[in-house]
This record gives sequence, structure tokens and C-alpha cells, in this order.
Amino acid sequence: MAETEQQNRQTKMLKGPIGPTLIGLGLPMALGILAIMLFNIVDTIYVGRLGSSYLAAMSFTFPVTFAIMSLAMGLSIGISSTIARALGQGNQSHVKRLTTDGLTLAVVVVLIFSLVGLMLLDPIFKSIGASEETLPLIRSYMVTWFLGVGLLVIPMLTNGAIRATGDTKTPAIIMLIAGMVNIIVDPFLIFGIGPLPRLELHGAALATVISWLVTFAASLWVLVRREKMLAFPLFSLEHTFQSWQQILYIGIPATITKILRPVAMGIITLMITQTQLGEIAVAGYGVSGRLESLAMVGIFGLSSALTPFIGQNFGAGHYGRLRSAVRFCFKLSLGWGGGTLALFFITAPYIASVFNQNPQVIQVTVFYLHILPLSYGASGILECVASTFNAVNKPLHAASLIFIQLIALSLPLAWLGTKFYGWKGIFMGITLANFLIGGIAYILLYQFLRQLDKTTKVDSTSSIKAT
Repeated sequence: MAETEQQNRQTKMLKGPIGPTLIGLGLPMALGILAIMLFNIVDTIYVGRLGSSYLAAMSFTFPVTFAIMSLAMGLSIGISSTIARALGQGNQSHVKRLTTDGLTLAVVVVLIFSLVGLMLLDPIFKSIGASEETLPLIRSYMVTWFLGVGLLVIPMLTNGAIRATGDTKTPAIIMLIAGMVNIIVDPFLIFGIGPLPRLELHGAALATVISWLVTFAASLWVLVRREKMLAFPLFSLEHTFQSWQQILYIGIPATITKILRPVAMGIITLMITQTQLGEIAVAGYGVSGRLESLAMVGIFGLSSALTPFIGQNFGAGHYGRLRSAVRFCFKLSLGWGGGTLALFFITAPYIASVFNQNPQVIQVTVFYLHILPLSYGASGILECVASTFNAVNKPLHAASLIFIQLIALSLPLAWLGTKFYGWKGIFMGITLANFLIGGIAYILLYQFLRQLDKTTKVDSTSSIKAT
């Protein structure tokens, strides 16, 4: 039964209608991403009720937890890309080997980071400004977090393997269930409802680990029992290190690009604090950023779905479907960007007033939501191109594009914008950077597709001559 389902999914990926297939893959991904965003907001609300010191302590944990989660996301992209190409080639034994070796890599990564994190916990958080008074609160959260992080990293790689087969619904459902468990358990452990003791930040971490345990059990069951994607022995001296190399070749650049985004956002925030509105403008930027993440969730879901689709078709040599899929992604991104622009142009003042009543905060939020959506279509093109390059084993191309967007374009243009238009100039500079990187990404992908056509023609000519 499982093999029949896998074959049906693969047939759909390699022969099914491109648009409906991509939407069918992308919609569950978008809903899963949206659910995680909303659950994180609820989690923050619970901790915020404990007091500002607890919220500050949890804020200090963000850079460390985000770095490790970025690594897990990067490795997940790596395993999804390599497995998708192997599936497209019809190499089932290699699929099982990559899946198994990906999980052993996750175990090694977890052991290293957990041990280092626990041993250097105080020095790490002191280095980012945590005070002696805040450190005990941070410890109460992070010790539990480090001890349980394997229950997060391993399922993230497992879900990457499942997505590579063309099944995005199962990982989305697993994320949704885990988030709901976290929301339900959180108040009981944080506030000590009923017979349970009041554990505060330790309770928040424990609730998170419990939700990860659900994810771990569900994803592992799907991978082992339903998909039967594990190979034995679990460690092969002949193949494991080679698999790790393939996964890390994509995973490390993908991790770096994930980490670059909050770094760039931090620098942008610093720029905004130095403008005439200062922290008021930062407040508006913070509200706008959250709304933007929600508005872009459709594009994020589509670009995530593109990796397994492109990977399988590239592995199978179906380059025409690859090209058509990218064109569809471009059109949908431009349409989504246009729709978002129209929505925000009309509703921005009303949405902004829901989050804050300060007229200046509303002014900043409205300006952001009127200008940045102009470039959402171009941002979508970048996301599609980056996913495509990761899928065809060109991760450095993808990483270079993100680096150019954030470091070479957004930061200099935002800084230049402040010199002429203050805080408004920062948002104008970011918008211009998005337009430019969208164009650069399009040109780079077009060159790759032309080269692919030439290679295909050469191979075809060689085959005819040999015959």
C-alpha cells in the first residue's frame, strides 16, 4: 500500500499537471508555516504574562535558538533536495541510504550542539548582553531546550525527507498538531493550573519539548512504518560520509542564508533607531514585519514546494517540466504580490490601528505597507529561483543571491535612503533592493536554463552519433 502511494505521488510529480500539483504541494506548506507563526505568537503572549523580566529572558534565547533551528532548516533543505533528485532518477536504494544517513547526521549535530550549549550556556548569553539577574531565568528555559532539541532537529530532517516524496500534507499536519499541543500544555505548565506546579519559563520550555516529542514520534512513524525509507545498517562506512557530504553541500549554504536574514534585520533596526522618529519608527517596523511575514506565507509555501518538484523532475531529466514549473511560480508570485499590494493599500490604516493607537506608529506602518508590497512579486521570484538552484544542486548560486539581496543591496540602499528621506528612505531602499535582486535572480536562472538546453542538445547529438 505504501509503495503504491509513493508511486502515485511520484507519477503526479513527474507527469501530473504542473500548476495544480504545485498548488497542492504549496498550500499545506503555507498553512503549516502560518500555524507555526501563530503558535509562536501565542507562546510569547503566555510568557509575557509572567512579567517583563521573563519576556526579556526569552528574547535573549532567540538568537541561539534561531541559529540552531536555522541549521536544522538548512539540513532539511539539503536532505529534501538530494532525496528528490534520487527519486527522480528512480534510485530507491540511494533514497533509503540518503534518508538514513540524514538522520544519523541529525543525531551527530544534536549531540554536538547540545553538549556545547550546556557547557557554555552562561558565556554564550553573557556575550550577547544578558545580565547576572537574567541568567537564572535563561537557564531555566535553555537547559530543558538543549536537552530536548534532538526531538526538534530529527523531525525537521525527517519531514524534509517526506516532503521530497511529494507529500507535503503529512509534515504540515504534524506541525499543526505539535503547535496545538504546545498551546494547550503551555498554560498548565507555565502557570501551574490544577495539580501541576507553577514552572514559569521552565514550564514553557517543557511544553515546547513535549510538542517536539509528538512531532518526533509522528514523523518517525511515517518515515519508518508508512514510507519504509530507512536502510540497514544505520551506519555504512562506505556510504554514510558520502551522503553527509551531499546533504551538507546544500545544507550549509542554506543555513547561512537563514541566519543572514535576522542579522540584516538587526542592522536595519539599528538604522531606524537613528532616524528622527527613533523607537517609534522601530515599533512601526516591528508591526509591519509581522504583517509582512503573514502576507508572504503563500510565496514561502510555494517556493518550499518547488524544491521537491524541481528536484524530482531534474533527476528524471524532465527539463521542460522544470522550466514550466518555474514560469508558473513566477506568475503566481507576481499575482500574489499584486493582490497583497491591493489589499494593504486599502486596509493598511485600519490594520495598523489594531496593533497600536500612536499616530506616528500608524504612519510608519502604513507607509511600509504601501511601499514594500510593490516589490513582493520580485521577492517571490527570488524565492522561486533560490529554491530551484537548491533543487538542482547549485546551493552556492542560491546563497549568493540571498547574500546580494541582504548585504550588497538592502543595507547600502537603506543607508543611502536615510541620507535623503530618513526612515522612509530605509523602506524605499529595501523596496528598490528587492526589485533589483528579482531581476538578477531571473537573469541568472535564465542563463542556467540556456546552459541546460545546450547540455541536453549536446548529449542528444552524441547519442545519435553513437547510434
